[in-house]
Amino acid sequence: MTRNVKITSPHGLHLRPIRAFVELANQYQCDVSVSKGGQRVNGKSAIHLLGLEALPGTELLLEVTGPDAERAIEPLAEALARVFPDD
Repeated sequence: MTRNVKITSPHGLHLRPIRAFVELANQYQCDVSVSKGGQRVNGKSAIHLLGLEALPGTELLLEVTGPDAERAIEPLAEALARVFPDD
């Protein structure tokens, strides 16, 4: 399953939202990957997600495969796009 996600946070995808996303992703048994352009990384790894350098307005592709992918895709997409109140 895939979803396109646009980063709307004025600070881009930084450590705080990445940590929240990784914590959520690790609650599922599925494989999670996030892509930017030709770069695809493990969505369960904060260091890999930081390497994407997703600035505001960046379009990311979220891909989820495995036993609970259908249940995981929407919460993960929402977490990836989330803007924290103090951003």
